[in-house]
Amino acid sequence: MTRTHIVALGMLGVLISSVDAQQGAQQGAKKSYIFRGKVEQVNASPKPLSVTNEPIDGWMGSMTMSYAVDKPEALRNVKVGDQITAKVYDGDLTLYEVVAISKTTTVMEKAGLKLADLEQMALTSNPTMAQVQANLRIAAGLKKQAGLYPNPTVGYYGDEIRGGYIGGGKQGGFVSQTIVTGGKLHAARRVAELQATEVQTSGEMQRMRILNNVRALFYQTLTAQRMMEVRENLAKLAGDATQTSHQLANIGQADKPDVLQAEVEQQQAIVNLRIAQQNVQSTWRILSAVVGKPGLIMSPLDGDLDAIPDLKYEQWIATTLRESPEVKLAQQKVERAEASLGLAQKAPIPDLQVTANLSNNFEPLESTRRPIGLQGGVQIGVQIPLFNRNQGNVAAAKGEIELAKQELVRLKLQLERELASMFNDYDSARITVQQYKLEMLPRAEKAYKLYQANYQNMAAAYPQALISQRTLFQLEADYIQALGHSWQSSLGISGFGLMDGLSRP
Repeated sequence: MTRTHIVALGMLGVLISSVDAQQGAQQGAKKSYIFRGKVEQVNASPKPLSVTNEPIDGWMGSMTMSYAVDKPEALRNVKVGDQITAKVYDGDLTLYEVVAISKTTTVMEKAGLKLADLEQMALTSNPTMAQVQANLRIAAGLKKQAGLYPNPTVGYYGDEIRGGYIGGGKQGGFVSQTIVTGGKLHAARRVAELQATEVQTSGEMQRMRILNNVRALFYQTLTAQRMMEVRENLAKLAGDATQTSHQLANIGQADKPDVLQAEVEQQQAIVNLRIAQQNVQSTWRILSAVVGKPGLIMSPLDGDLDAIPDLKYEQWIATTLRESPEVKLAQQKVERAEASLGLAQKAPIPDLQVTANLSNNFEPLESTRRPIGLQGGVQIGVQIPLFNRNQGNVAAAKGEIELAKQELVRLKLQLERELASMFNDYDSARITVQQYKLEMLPRAEKAYKLYQANYQNMAAAYPQALISQRTLFQLEADYIQALGHSWQSSLGISGFGLMDGLSRP
Protein backbone atom coordinates (compact mmCIF):
# COMPACT_ATOMS: atom_id res chain seq x y z
CA MET A 1 0.00 0.00 0.00
CA THR A 2 1.54 3.29 -1.08
CA ARG A 3 1.21 6.69 0.56
CA THR A 4 -1.03 7.81 -2.32
CA HIS A 5 -3.37 4.86 -1.76
CA ILE A 6 -3.65 5.67 1.93
CA VAL A 7 -4.45 9.33 1.30
CA ALA A 8 -7.09 8.45 -1.30
CA LEU A 9 -8.63 5.70 0.79
CA GLY A 10 -8.90 8.15 3.70
CA MET A 11 -11.37 10.15 1.61
CA LEU A 12 -14.09 7.60 2.29
CA GLY A 13 -14.12 8.47 5.99
CA VAL A 14 -14.42 12.17 5.17
CA LEU A 15 -17.32 11.58 2.76
CA ILE A 16 -19.31 9.33 5.06
CA SER A 17 -18.72 11.58 8.06
CA SER A 18 -19.87 14.60 6.04
CA VAL A 19 -23.04 12.85 4.86
CA ASP A 20 -23.83 11.69 8.39
CA ALA A 21 -23.38 15.23 9.69
CA GLN A 22 -25.68 16.65 7.01
CA GLN A 23 -28.36 14.09 7.75
CA GLY A 24 -28.14 15.00 11.44
CA ALA A 25 -28.20 11.37 12.46
CA GLN A 26 -27.92 11.26 16.20
CA GLN A 27 -27.64 7.70 17.44
CA GLY A 28 -28.15 6.93 21.05
CA ALA A 29 -26.96 3.49 22.07
CA LYS A 30 -24.42 2.36 19.47
CA LYS A 31 -23.14 -1.17 18.95
CA SER A 32 -19.44 -1.60 19.74
CA TYR A 33 -16.82 -3.74 17.93
CA ILE A 34 -13.25 -4.88 18.59
CA PHE A 35 -10.96 -3.20 16.07
CA ARG A 36 -7.61 -4.68 14.99
CA GLY A 37 -5.29 -3.31 12.33
CA LYS A 38 -1.89 -2.11 11.17
CA VAL A 39 -0.90 1.56 11.39
CA GLU A 40 -0.01 3.01 7.98
CA GLN A 41 0.37 6.73 8.86
CA VAL A 42 0.52 8.94 11.94
CA ASN A 43 0.07 12.67 11.35
CA ALA A 44 -1.31 15.83 12.92
CA SER A 45 -4.63 15.96 11.03
CA PRO A 46 -8.04 15.75 12.73
CA LYS A 47 -7.95 12.06 11.86
CA PRO A 48 -4.32 11.29 12.67
CA LEU A 49 -4.27 7.51 12.28
CA SER A 50 -4.44 5.76 8.90
CA VAL A 51 -5.02 2.08 9.63
CA THR A 52 -5.47 -1.06 7.54
CA ASN A 53 -7.98 -3.03 9.59
CA GLU A 54 -8.84 -6.69 9.76
CA PRO A 55 -12.42 -7.50 8.65
CA ILE A 56 -15.06 -6.65 11.29
CA ASP A 57 -18.12 -8.89 11.05
CA GLY A 58 -21.28 -6.88 10.81
CA TRP A 59 -19.57 -3.54 10.17
CA MET A 60 -16.84 -3.35 7.48
CA GLY A 61 -14.39 -5.39 5.50
CA SER A 62 -10.62 -4.95 5.40
CA MET A 63 -9.63 -1.49 4.14
CA THR A 64 -7.38 1.46 4.86
CA MET A 65 -9.02 4.54 6.35
CA SER A 66 -8.20 7.58 8.49
CA TYR A 67 -9.51 7.61 12.05
CA ALA A 68 -9.77 10.05 14.92
CA VAL A 69 -8.71 8.92 18.40
CA ASP A 70 -10.44 9.52 21.70
CA LYS A 71 -7.20 10.40 23.53
CA PRO A 72 -4.50 12.31 21.60
CA GLU A 73 -1.84 11.15 24.08
CA ALA A 74 -2.33 7.61 22.76
CA LEU A 75 -0.50 8.68 19.60
CA ARG A 76 2.76 8.95 21.55
CA ASN A 77 2.92 5.16 21.87
CA VAL A 78 1.93 4.36 18.30
CA LYS A 79 4.28 4.21 15.29
CA VAL A 80 3.92 3.34 11.62
CA GLY A 81 3.90 -0.44 11.26
CA ASP A 82 2.50 -1.13 14.73
CA GLN A 83 -0.32 -3.61 15.16
CA ILE A 84 -3.07 -2.04 17.30
CA THR A 85 -6.36 -2.94 18.96
CA ALA A 86 -9.12 -0.50 19.81
CA LYS A 87 -12.86 -0.22 20.36
CA VAL A 88 -15.12 1.27 17.68
CA TYR A 89 -18.83 2.07 17.57
CA ASP A 90 -21.30 1.64 14.74
CA GLY A 91 -21.24 4.72 12.48
CA ASP A 92 -18.38 6.35 14.41
CA LEU A 93 -14.93 6.59 12.79
CA THR A 94 -13.14 7.21 16.07
CA LEU A 95 -10.82 4.71 17.74
CA TYR A 96 -11.30 4.34 21.49
CA GLU A 97 -8.82 2.81 23.95
CA VAL A 98 -6.02 2.41 21.37
CA VAL A 99 -3.35 -0.11 22.38
CA ALA A 100 -0.21 -1.02 20.35
CA ILE A 101 0.39 -4.77 20.52
CA SER A 102 3.35 -5.22 18.14
CA LYS A 103 6.02 -3.33 16.24
CA THR A 104 6.94 -3.05 12.58
CA THR A 105 7.26 -6.70 11.69
CA THR A 106 4.10 -8.69 12.34
CA VAL A 107 2.91 -12.19 11.64
CA MET A 108 0.56 -10.72 9.06
CA GLU A 109 3.48 -9.82 6.83
CA LYS A 110 4.81 -12.72 4.82
CA ALA A 111 8.08 -12.57 2.92
CA GLY A 112 7.57 -12.68 -0.82
CA LEU A 113 9.51 -14.64 -3.40
CA LYS A 114 12.90 -13.01 -4.01
CA LEU A 115 14.70 -12.63 -7.32
CA ALA A 116 17.60 -14.81 -6.12
CA ASP A 117 15.16 -17.67 -5.42
CA LEU A 118 13.80 -17.55 -8.97
CA GLU A 119 17.29 -17.30 -10.46
CA GLN A 120 18.36 -20.44 -8.59
CA MET A 121 15.23 -22.26 -9.72
CA ALA A 122 15.94 -21.34 -13.34
CA LEU A 123 19.58 -22.45 -13.25
CA THR A 124 18.46 -25.75 -11.77
CA SER A 125 15.28 -26.48 -13.74
CA ASN A 126 15.59 -24.67 -17.09
CA PRO A 127 16.25 -27.47 -19.65
CA THR A 128 18.66 -25.36 -21.69
CA MET A 129 21.21 -25.58 -18.86
CA ALA A 130 21.23 -29.37 -19.28
CA GLN A 131 21.71 -28.81 -23.02
CA VAL A 132 24.68 -26.55 -22.24
CA GLN A 133 26.27 -29.32 -20.18
CA ALA A 134 25.66 -31.82 -22.99
CA ASN A 135 27.30 -29.47 -25.49
CA LEU A 136 30.32 -29.12 -23.21
CA ARG A 137 30.67 -32.90 -23.00
CA ILE A 138 30.45 -33.15 -26.80
CA ALA A 139 33.14 -30.49 -27.23
CA ALA A 140 35.40 -32.21 -24.69
CA GLY A 141 35.03 -35.51 -26.56
CA LEU A 142 35.85 -33.94 -29.93
CA LYS A 143 38.86 -32.19 -28.41
CA LYS A 144 40.15 -35.48 -27.06
CA GLN A 145 39.55 -37.25 -30.36
CA ALA A 146 41.44 -34.62 -32.37
CA GLY A 147 44.70 -35.37 -30.51
CA LEU A 148 44.73 -39.14 -30.92
CA TYR A 149 47.41 -40.80 -33.03
CA PRO A 150 46.41 -43.01 -36.01
CA ASN A 151 46.09 -46.70 -35.24
CA PRO A 152 48.58 -49.20 -36.75
CA THR A 153 47.52 -51.82 -39.28
CA VAL A 154 48.44 -55.51 -38.88
CA GLY A 155 47.80 -58.31 -41.37
CA TYR A 156 48.82 -61.48 -43.12
CA TYR A 157 51.65 -61.53 -45.65
CA GLY A 158 52.13 -64.31 -48.25
CA ASP A 159 54.15 -64.77 -51.44
CA GLU A 160 54.31 -67.78 -53.79
CA ILE A 161 51.95 -69.47 -51.41
CA ARG A 162 51.52 -72.58 -53.52
CA GLY A 163 55.27 -73.13 -53.51
CA GLY A 164 55.99 -73.22 -57.24
CA TYR A 165 57.88 -76.13 -58.80
CA ILE A 166 60.45 -76.21 -55.99
CA GLY A 167 57.87 -76.35 -53.17
CA GLY A 168 58.90 -73.00 -51.67
CA GLY A 169 56.79 -69.91 -50.79
CA LYS A 170 56.62 -67.29 -48.06
CA GLN A 171 54.02 -66.77 -45.35
CA GLY A 172 54.02 -64.38 -42.40
CA GLY A 173 52.63 -61.07 -41.15
CA PHE A 174 53.15 -57.33 -41.41
CA VAL A 175 52.64 -54.13 -39.42
CA SER A 176 51.92 -50.76 -41.06
CA GLN A 177 51.92 -47.38 -39.32
CA THR A 178 51.29 -43.82 -40.49
CA ILE A 179 53.72 -41.36 -38.90
CA VAL A 180 52.11 -37.93 -38.82
CA THR A 181 54.51 -35.13 -39.65
CA GLY A 182 54.47 -31.35 -39.89
CA GLY A 183 52.68 -30.76 -36.60
CA LYS A 184 49.28 -31.64 -38.05
CA LEU A 185 48.09 -33.35 -34.86
CA HIS A 186 49.00 -30.32 -32.78
CA ALA A 187 47.19 -28.04 -35.23
CA ALA A 188 44.10 -30.27 -35.12
CA ARG A 189 44.15 -30.23 -31.31
CA ARG A 190 44.40 -26.43 -31.38
CA VAL A 191 41.31 -26.14 -33.59
CA ALA A 192 39.38 -28.53 -31.32
CA GLU A 193 40.44 -26.59 -28.22
CA LEU A 194 39.17 -23.34 -29.74
CA GLN A 195 35.90 -25.03 -30.67
CA ALA A 196 35.53 -26.19 -27.05
CA THR A 197 36.19 -22.62 -25.88
CA GLU A 198 33.43 -21.36 -28.17
CA VAL A 199 31.03 -23.91 -26.74
CA GLN A 200 31.94 -22.77 -23.23
CA THR A 201 31.32 -19.14 -24.17
CA SER A 202 28.01 -20.12 -25.73
CA GLY A 203 27.11 -21.79 -22.44
CA GLU A 204 27.92 -18.59 -20.56
CA MET A 205 25.70 -16.69 -23.00
CA GLN A 206 22.83 -19.07 -22.36
CA ARG A 207 23.25 -18.74 -18.60
CA MET A 208 23.13 -14.97 -19.00
CA ARG A 209 20.03 -15.24 -21.21
CA ILE A 210 18.25 -17.25 -18.52
CA LEU A 211 19.17 -14.88 -15.69
CA ASN A 212 18.33 -11.78 -17.71
CA ASN A 213 15.02 -13.27 -18.81
CA VAL A 214 14.14 -14.18 -15.22
CA ARG A 215 15.09 -10.68 -14.00
CA ALA A 216 13.06 -8.97 -16.71
CA LEU A 217 10.02 -11.14 -15.98
CA PHE A 218 10.50 -10.67 -12.23
CA TYR A 219 10.22 -6.90 -12.52
CA GLN A 220 7.49 -7.19 -15.14
CA THR A 221 5.47 -9.34 -12.75
CA LEU A 222 6.32 -7.06 -9.83
CA THR A 223 5.06 -4.12 -11.89
CA ALA A 224 1.87 -6.02 -12.74
CA GLN A 225 1.28 -6.93 -9.09
CA ARG A 226 1.77 -3.36 -7.96
CA MET A 227 -0.50 -2.12 -10.74
CA MET A 228 -3.15 -4.60 -9.61
CA GLU A 229 -2.94 -3.16 -6.09
CA VAL A 230 -3.61 0.31 -7.49
CA ARG A 231 -6.54 -0.99 -9.54
CA GLU A 232 -7.96 -2.87 -6.55
CA ASN A 233 -7.84 0.21 -4.37
CA LEU A 234 -9.30 2.38 -7.11
CA ALA A 235 -12.11 -0.13 -7.67
CA LYS A 236 -12.91 -0.09 -3.94
CA LEU A 237 -12.92 3.67 -3.84
CA ALA A 238 -15.04 3.85 -6.99
CA GLY A 239 -17.60 1.62 -5.32
CA ASP A 240 -17.54 3.74 -2.18
CA ALA A 241 -17.85 6.89 -4.31
CA THR A 242 -20.90 5.44 -6.06
CA GLN A 243 -22.50 4.64 -2.72
CA THR A 244 -21.71 8.13 -1.45
CA SER A 245 -23.16 9.68 -4.61
CA HIS A 246 -26.41 7.87 -3.96
CA GLN A 247 -26.40 9.13 -0.37
CA LEU A 248 -25.71 12.68 -1.51
CA ALA A 249 -28.48 12.44 -4.06
CA ASN A 250 -30.90 11.33 -1.34
CA ILE A 251 -30.30 14.57 0.57
CA GLY A 252 -30.24 16.79 -2.51
CA GLN A 253 -26.47 17.30 -2.59
CA ALA A 254 -25.91 15.47 -5.90
CA ASP A 255 -27.80 15.30 -9.20
CA LYS A 256 -28.66 12.27 -11.32
CA PRO A 257 -25.76 12.94 -13.74
CA ASP A 258 -23.36 12.87 -10.77
CA VAL A 259 -24.69 9.46 -9.76
CA LEU A 260 -24.45 8.12 -13.31
CA GLN A 261 -20.90 9.45 -13.66
CA ALA A 262 -19.90 7.73 -10.43
CA GLU A 263 -21.42 4.45 -11.66
CA VAL A 264 -19.53 4.72 -14.95
CA GLU A 265 -16.30 5.38 -13.04
CA GLN A 266 -16.97 2.27 -10.95
CA GLN A 267 -17.56 0.06 -13.99
CA GLN A 268 -14.42 1.39 -15.66
CA ALA A 269 -12.43 0.70 -12.49
CA ILE A 270 -13.76 -2.87 -12.40
CA VAL A 271 -12.74 -3.46 -16.04
CA ASN A 272 -9.27 -2.05 -15.39
CA LEU A 273 -8.93 -4.27 -12.32
CA ARG A 274 -9.84 -7.40 -14.29
CA ILE A 275 -7.30 -6.51 -16.97
CA ALA A 276 -4.64 -5.95 -14.29
CA GLN A 277 -5.46 -9.31 -12.69
CA GLN A 278 -5.19 -11.05 -16.05
CA ASN A 279 -1.86 -9.33 -16.70
CA VAL A 280 -0.46 -10.59 -13.40
CA GLN A 281 -1.57 -14.13 -14.18
CA SER A 282 -0.11 -14.00 -17.69
CA THR A 283 3.30 -12.66 -16.66
CA TRP A 284 3.48 -15.20 -13.83
CA ARG A 285 2.85 -18.06 -16.26
CA ILE A 286 5.62 -16.83 -18.54
CA LEU A 287 7.98 -16.44 -15.58
CA SER A 288 7.15 -19.96 -14.38
CA ALA A 289 7.94 -21.39 -17.81
CA VAL A 290 11.33 -19.68 -17.99
CA VAL A 291 12.38 -20.91 -14.54
CA GLY A 292 11.41 -24.42 -15.65
CA LYS A 293 8.51 -24.82 -13.21
CA PRO A 294 5.27 -24.23 -15.16
CA GLY A 295 3.15 -25.33 -12.19
CA LEU A 296 4.73 -22.83 -9.80
CA ILE A 297 2.08 -21.42 -7.45
CA MET A 298 1.62 -17.67 -7.81
CA SER A 299 2.93 -15.67 -4.86
CA PRO A 300 3.84 -12.04 -4.11
CA LEU A 301 7.31 -10.96 -5.21
CA ASP A 302 9.77 -9.30 -2.87
CA GLY A 303 11.56 -6.55 -4.79
CA ASP A 304 12.10 -2.80 -4.89
CA LEU A 305 10.46 -1.51 -8.06
CA ASP A 306 11.50 2.06 -7.33
CA ALA A 307 15.26 1.30 -7.16
CA ILE A 308 16.02 1.78 -10.87
CA PRO A 309 19.72 1.33 -11.75
CA ASP A 310 21.57 4.50 -12.75
CA LEU A 311 23.26 3.70 -16.11
CA LYS A 312 25.50 5.90 -18.26
CA TYR A 313 25.80 5.42 -22.01
CA GLU A 314 29.56 6.03 -22.28
CA GLN A 315 30.29 3.55 -19.52
CA TRP A 316 28.05 0.83 -20.89
CA ILE A 317 29.11 1.11 -24.52
CA ALA A 318 32.69 0.45 -23.41
CA THR A 319 31.60 -2.35 -21.09
CA THR A 320 29.46 -3.99 -23.77
CA LEU A 321 32.18 -3.97 -26.44
CA ARG A 322 34.67 -5.33 -23.91
CA GLU A 323 32.64 -7.89 -21.95
CA SER A 324 29.69 -8.95 -24.09
CA PRO A 325 29.72 -12.75 -24.53
CA GLU A 326 28.66 -12.24 -28.15
CA VAL A 327 31.79 -10.16 -28.79
CA LYS A 328 33.94 -12.75 -27.04
CA LEU A 329 32.41 -15.52 -29.15
CA ALA A 330 33.01 -13.57 -32.38
CA GLN A 331 36.65 -13.01 -31.39
CA GLN A 332 37.05 -16.71 -30.66
CA LYS A 333 35.65 -17.54 -34.09
CA VAL A 334 38.38 -15.40 -35.65
CA GLU A 335 41.01 -17.30 -33.66
CA ARG A 336 39.54 -20.65 -34.70
CA ALA A 337 39.43 -19.60 -38.36
CA GLU A 338 43.11 -18.66 -38.18
CA ALA A 339 43.91 -22.00 -36.52
CA SER A 340 41.93 -23.81 -39.23
CA LEU A 341 44.04 -22.06 -41.88
CA GLY A 342 47.18 -23.31 -40.16
CA LEU A 343 45.80 -26.85 -40.19
CA ALA A 344 44.86 -26.57 -43.87
CA GLN A 345 48.35 -25.35 -44.76
CA LYS A 346 49.96 -28.28 -42.94
CA ALA A 347 47.74 -30.88 -44.59
CA PRO A 348 49.91 -31.23 -47.80
CA ILE A 349 52.99 -32.14 -45.76
CA PRO A 350 53.42 -35.88 -46.48
CA ASP A 351 53.04 -38.36 -43.70
CA LEU A 352 55.39 -41.32 -43.59
CA GLN A 353 53.88 -44.73 -44.40
CA VAL A 354 56.06 -47.39 -42.74
CA THR A 355 55.41 -51.09 -43.25
CA ALA A 356 57.43 -53.98 -41.78
CA ASN A 357 56.89 -57.67 -42.51
CA LEU A 358 58.21 -60.96 -41.18
CA SER A 359 57.69 -64.22 -43.04
CA ASN A 360 58.90 -67.82 -43.16
CA ASN A 361 60.49 -68.71 -46.51
CA PHE A 362 60.03 -72.37 -47.31
CA GLU A 363 62.23 -72.34 -50.44
CA PRO A 364 65.13 -74.84 -49.91
CA LEU A 365 68.76 -73.85 -50.08
CA GLU A 366 70.73 -75.50 -52.87
CA SER A 367 73.54 -76.47 -50.55
CA THR A 368 71.61 -78.03 -47.70
CA ARG A 369 68.16 -78.40 -49.20
CA ARG A 370 66.76 -76.95 -46.00
CA PRO A 371 64.17 -74.12 -46.01
CA ILE A 372 65.64 -70.64 -45.95
CA GLY A 373 63.58 -69.79 -42.83
CA LEU A 374 62.62 -66.41 -41.40
CA GLN A 375 62.97 -63.29 -43.52
CA GLY A 376 61.93 -59.67 -42.92
CA GLY A 377 61.33 -56.53 -44.94
CA VAL A 378 60.55 -52.84 -44.56
CA GLN A 379 58.73 -50.36 -46.81
CA ILE A 380 58.77 -46.59 -46.30
CA GLY A 381 56.78 -44.27 -48.52
CA VAL A 382 55.33 -40.80 -48.78
CA GLN A 383 52.46 -39.36 -50.75
CA ILE A 384 53.79 -36.70 -53.08
CA PRO A 385 51.56 -33.55 -53.06
CA LEU A 386 51.81 -33.21 -56.80
CA PHE A 387 48.20 -32.50 -57.77
CA ASN A 388 46.39 -32.08 -54.45
CA ARG A 389 48.13 -29.56 -52.23
CA ASN A 390 44.93 -28.85 -50.30
CA GLN A 391 44.83 -25.55 -52.13
CA GLY A 392 41.00 -25.43 -52.15
CA ASN A 393 40.70 -25.85 -48.38
CA VAL A 394 43.47 -23.29 -47.82
CA ALA A 395 41.60 -20.74 -49.93
CA ALA A 396 38.36 -21.53 -48.09
CA ALA A 397 40.10 -21.13 -44.72
CA LYS A 398 41.39 -17.71 -45.75
CA GLY A 399 37.85 -16.75 -46.69
CA GLU A 400 36.61 -17.96 -43.30
CA ILE A 401 39.11 -15.69 -41.57
CA GLU A 402 37.92 -12.66 -43.49
CA LEU A 403 34.31 -13.62 -42.84
CA ALA A 404 34.93 -14.00 -39.10
CA LYS A 405 36.76 -10.67 -38.87
CA GLN A 406 34.01 -8.80 -40.65
CA GLU A 407 31.41 -10.56 -38.50
CA LEU A 408 33.18 -9.18 -35.42
CA VAL A 409 33.04 -5.67 -36.89
CA ARG A 410 29.38 -6.11 -37.84
CA LEU A 411 28.47 -7.42 -34.40
CA LYS A 412 30.09 -4.48 -32.62
CA LEU A 413 28.22 -2.02 -34.82
CA GLN A 414 24.97 -3.90 -34.23
CA LEU A 415 25.52 -3.81 -30.45
CA GLU A 416 26.20 -0.08 -30.59
CA ARG A 417 22.99 0.44 -32.57
CA GLU A 418 20.92 -1.68 -30.18
CA LEU A 419 22.50 -0.07 -27.13
CA ALA A 420 21.69 3.40 -28.48
CA SER A 421 18.06 2.33 -28.96
CA MET A 422 17.84 0.78 -25.49
CA PHE A 423 19.36 3.87 -23.89
CA ASN A 424 16.82 6.02 -25.69
CA ASP A 425 14.02 3.96 -24.11
CA TYR A 426 15.82 3.89 -20.76
CA ASP A 427 16.46 7.64 -20.64
CA SER A 428 12.90 8.43 -21.71
CA ALA A 429 11.42 6.13 -19.08
CA ARG A 430 13.77 7.44 -16.40
CA ILE A 431 12.88 11.06 -17.22
CA THR A 432 9.20 10.13 -16.99
CA VAL A 433 9.73 8.42 -13.63
CA GLN A 434 11.58 11.41 -12.20
CA GLN A 435 8.95 13.84 -13.48
CA TYR A 436 6.13 11.81 -11.94
CA LYS A 437 7.97 11.20 -8.68
CA LEU A 438 9.32 14.70 -8.05
CA GLU A 439 6.78 16.94 -9.76
CA MET A 440 3.46 15.49 -10.85
CA LEU A 441 2.57 13.11 -8.03
CA PRO A 442 3.42 15.55 -5.22
CA ARG A 443 1.33 18.26 -6.89
CA ALA A 444 -1.58 15.90 -7.53
CA GLU A 445 -1.45 14.68 -3.93
CA LYS A 446 -1.38 18.24 -2.62
CA ALA A 447 -4.32 19.19 -4.84
CA TYR A 448 -6.23 16.17 -3.60
CA LYS A 449 -5.58 17.07 0.04
CA LEU A 450 -6.76 20.64 -0.58
CA TYR A 451 -9.94 19.45 -2.25
CA GLN A 452 -10.43 16.99 0.58
CA ALA A 453 -10.05 19.75 3.19
CA ASN A 454 -12.31 22.12 1.24
CA TYR A 455 -14.96 19.47 0.86
CA GLN A 456 -14.78 18.68 4.57
CA ASN A 457 -15.29 22.38 5.29
CA MET A 458 -18.17 22.53 2.76
CA ALA A 459 -16.12 24.86 0.53
CA ALA A 460 -15.86 22.53 -2.48
CA ALA A 461 -18.25 20.25 -4.35
CA TYR A 462 -17.95 16.48 -4.18
CA PRO A 463 -17.24 16.05 -7.95
CA GLN A 464 -14.11 18.19 -7.56
CA ALA A 465 -12.77 15.87 -4.87
CA LEU A 466 -13.68 12.86 -6.98
CA ILE A 467 -11.87 14.23 -10.06
CA SER A 468 -8.75 15.01 -8.03
CA GLN A 469 -8.87 11.51 -6.61
CA ARG A 470 -9.15 9.95 -10.07
CA THR A 471 -6.28 12.11 -11.36
CA LEU A 472 -4.07 11.06 -8.46
CA PHE A 473 -4.69 7.37 -9.04
CA GLN A 474 -4.19 7.63 -12.79
CA LEU A 475 -0.87 9.35 -12.22
CA GLU A 476 0.08 6.60 -9.79
CA ALA A 477 -0.72 3.97 -12.44
CA ASP A 478 1.26 5.86 -15.08
CA TYR A 479 4.17 6.15 -12.66
CA ILE A 480 4.20 2.40 -12.04
CA GLN A 481 4.09 1.73 -15.77
CA ALA A 482 7.06 4.06 -16.30
CA LEU A 483 8.95 2.20 -13.58
CA GLY A 484 8.31 -1.06 -15.41
CA HIS A 485 9.58 0.37 -18.69
CA SER A 486 12.69 1.68 -16.94
CA TRP A 487 13.48 -1.75 -15.52
CA GLN A 488 13.01 -3.54 -18.84
CA SER A 489 15.33 -1.09 -20.61
CA SER A 490 17.97 -1.15 -17.87
CA LEU A 491 18.01 -4.95 -17.75
CA GLY A 492 18.36 -5.11 -21.53
CA ILE A 493 21.39 -2.82 -21.27
CA SER A 494 23.09 -4.54 -18.34
CA GLY A 495 22.31 -7.97 -19.83
CA PHE A 496 23.94 -7.12 -23.20
CA GLY A 497 20.59 -7.67 -24.94
CA LEU A 498 20.58 -11.42 -24.15
CA MET A 499 17.02 -12.14 -23.06
CA ASP A 500 15.43 -15.36 -24.37
CA GLY A 501 16.00 -17.91 -21.60
CA LEU A 502 14.34 -20.73 -23.56
CA SER A 503 16.25 -20.27 -26.82
CA ARG A 504 18.26 -23.30 -27.86
CA PRO A 505 21.91 -22.92 -26.80
